[in-house]
Amino acid sequence: MKTPFQLSVPQPRLDWIARRVADAVIGYAPDDDLDWKYGTDARYLAEFRDYWRDSYDWPVAQDAFNALPQFRAMIEGIPIHFYHLRATSGGGYPLILSHGWPGSVLEFLEAIPLLAARGFDIVVPSLPGYGFSGRPARPIGASDIARMWRTLMVNVLGYARFGAQGGDWGASVTTALAREHSDVVAAFHLNFLAHTPRGDVLPEEAEWLKQSRRRFSQVGSYSQQMTWRPQTLGLALSDTPIGFASWVLEKYRAWSDNDGDIETAFSKDQLITSIMTYLVSDNVQASMWLYASMTQARPSAFSGRIAAPFGLAVFPRETAPPPRAAVEDRFNIVHWQDMPKGGHFAAWEEPELFAGEVAGFFDRWN
Repeated sequence: MKTPFQLSVPQPRLDWIARRVADAVIGYAPDDDLDWKYGTDARYLAEFRDYWRDSYDWPVAQDAFNALPQFRAMIEGIPIHFYHLRATSGGGYPLILSHGWPGSVLEFLEAIPLLAARGFDIVVPSLPGYGFSGRPARPIGASDIARMWRTLMVNVLGYARFGAQGGDWGASVTTALAREHSDVVAAFHLNFLAHTPRGDVLPEEAEWLKQSRRRFSQVGSYSQQMTWRPQTLGLALSDTPIGFASWVLEKYRAWSDNDGDIETAFSKDQLITSIMTYLVSDNVQASMWLYASMTQARPSAFSGRIAAPFGLAVFPRETAPPPRAAVEDRFNIVHWQDMPKGGHFAAWEEPELFAGEVAGFFDRWN
């Protein structure tokens, strides 16, 4: 059963965040710290804090969240928040869109009505422990969330079959949906594709592996900390909004299509609102538990090829996908599209491009 939901953050929580932002002291940096060389830039962080303290308007952001129909449903003991917008034209083919970290449903706010106008019923949930959903009691993984999404789509909303789309952790959830719930998933589309070789490595795959490992050694340390010691980091960052901002701003900059200037991809208001989705619900720590689930995940008995039609959008500033030939034995690839611009947060950065790509892929089943 779903119940209507309107976001209304308690004033004491907003007051606490405002006090912590106002009291934040920005540290120092090496004298050769140019172009975010060592991570988050101290000068930008100070500018960011000042804007947050003096100019940011949470009620405007809250109104934007509340402009589209939202609901909650209790699934496996967790209140799951989700948007559900029915098609404004066409047949209403159902799609579920899943976000990742450090993202939220905010990424899809502009794309949701665009997809509804193209004939789709759109469902966008907050992952458990993210945004406006409740948190699990302990880490759960992508397969657990996929099972919950099946319950949401089939049992709560009544869709017998649907399409699924995702990026980042949402890509893992979406892939698990297609792999483990093929009776209800008609097709799936990703804008991020992780890959671990199995069997003999193709020559082109070997070069991709080399580049992938080099990139991970440069930018992947965050995931090691969040996988193995999430509480050490989470307990520290949940107490300091500016500290959490420092942790995620570097990712927003490094992973988006911005030519080195984060504000060519996102405004300060957008960045603060994204950070606030974690703070207002006290989900900074819980969001990291999803990484910890990787150390506890049960090995999948599935080793075959996912039968559901699969599409991939390759955005230029996203982590490069493996060569198509390396994954053809795992996926029923019917669509592989290079995109002209955009990065890791595709729906947020380029909502019209994203919506057009996703609608174009799923139109054949609509």
